[in-house]
Amino acid sequence: MGSVDEQPNNKLPILNFSKETDLKPGTNSWLLACKDVQRALEEYGCFIVFYHKTPLQLNDAIFGTLEELFDLPTETKMKNVYDKPLNGYVGQIPGIPLHESLGIDNATALDAAQTFTNTLWPGGNQRFCESAYSFAKIAEELDQMVTRMIFQSYGLDGNYYESYSASITYLLRLLKNRAPHVNEPTLGFVTHTDKSFTTILYQNQIGGLEVETKNGDWIRVEPPPSSFVFMAGDALMAWSNDRIVSPSHRVVVSGNQDRYSLAQFSFGNGMVQVPQELVDGQHPLKYKPFDHLGLLRFFRTDEGYKSKCPIKAYCGV
Repeated sequence: MGSVDEQPNNKLPILNFSKETDLKPGTNSWLLACKDVQRALEEYGCFIVFYHKTPLQLNDAIFGTLEELFDLPTETKMKNVYDKPLNGYVGQIPGIPLHESLGIDNATALDAAQTFTNTLWPGGNQRFCESAYSFAKIAEELDQMVTRMIFQSYGLDGNYYESYSASITYLLRLLKNRAPHVNEPTLGFVTHTDKSFTTILYQNQIGGLEVETKNGDWIRVEPPPSSFVFMAGDALMAWSNDRIVSPSHRVVVSGNQDRYSLAQFSFGNGMVQVPQELVDGQHPLKYKPFDHLGLLRFFRTDEGYKSKCPIKAYCGV
């Protein structure tokens, strides 16, 4: 059954969606899970979740192929280029030397995974292609289920959710944080909020993710094996009219093992706006309708990059 476990010592909530039969829309278990999701996102902006569609063999395959991917020459990885901002190869940055990542845009389409694979391995790499695509489809299923719970928790199921779901595409980012050398800074990635609607993160058992709470404390996130981290992005915070938190987070690495992870981001094609039902006397309208891709482009400008809260600078009322 969908259940929530509020962890001691300021840890993130853990939700268990590992039994498919207990999470049918409309059942008591589903309705309870909707409230658990809402509570976690309003308080923390993220939570840990177990999902029943994560076979161990996929876990082994995906992290094995990630090592193979990042072992490719830098000039090969730099062929990962898209017109959309923030989608392609990121690495070789002096301020964050431990970080490297690549992206597969529209990752839930098999031909996108094949195009990415053939760009980096002209001779083909079926094992990588299959594992990346399989992961993207599992993350898509989980994301759509949780997002539907979010909409329903605010009384906005039905047409609202169907319209949203039809507009979404997914970016899968493949990430490596190498182990720091002696006396090297341990920052794996800078403090930021995601510009997505939602993010689903999956990692090997090398930690590093830290999330800032509302009171300014930092939580070291330690997901159990085969669990995901579900995180709200800036677009979801705006859509919810600031009911949901888009949490600041960073990566800090230590030890002598490299950290590999996958993050799948959802982005709307077109305009996002606050539903009228989420505007009232206690929650006056905080955001104008905005173009989601436009938010990414704004973030690449000096004004957007330097903003304390880019989404508010972009479309705040």
